Amino acid sequence: QVQLVESGGGSVQAGGSLNLSCTASGSTSSTYCMGWFRQAPGKEREGVASIVGGGTISYADSVKGRFTISRDNAKNTLYLQMNRLNPEDTAMYYCAAQPGLILPWLRLRRDAYTYWGQGTQVTVSS
Repeated sequence: QVQLVESGGGSVQAGGSLNLSCTASGSTSSTYCMGWFRQAPGKEREGVASIVGGGTISYADSVKGRFTISRDNAKNTLYLQMNRLNPEDTAMYYCAAQPGLILPWLRLRRDAYTYWGQGTQVTVSS
C-alpha cells in the first residue's frame, strides 16, 4: 500500500505561482510512475504531468511551458511547480502513483494509476 498526501494548494491571482508537494509513504519506490491530475467542478479528472522512475516527463498541452514536475526520491516527494497560473487552472489537484511501468501514451490517463491522494485545492482569480 502507498499513502499519498498533497500540500501547497491555495488561492492566487492570475499570473501567480504555486508549488505543490506530494509526500509518499508505505511501499513506495523510486521506480514508481508518479503523476499530477486535476479535476474542476463538473469536469473529468485530467492528467497534468507525469514522471517515471527513469526521469522521463510528460505534460498536458495546456500546461507545457508553465508547469514543471519533479521528484526527490530521497524524500519520497513529488512536486509540481506551477507558474503563470490562469483561472482555467482552478481545480482540485491530485497526486497519483503506480508501481511498475506505464506505457508512454497512458501516463496521463487516470485509469493507469492505482494510488491516489486526497487532493489539494488550487484557486486562481482573474
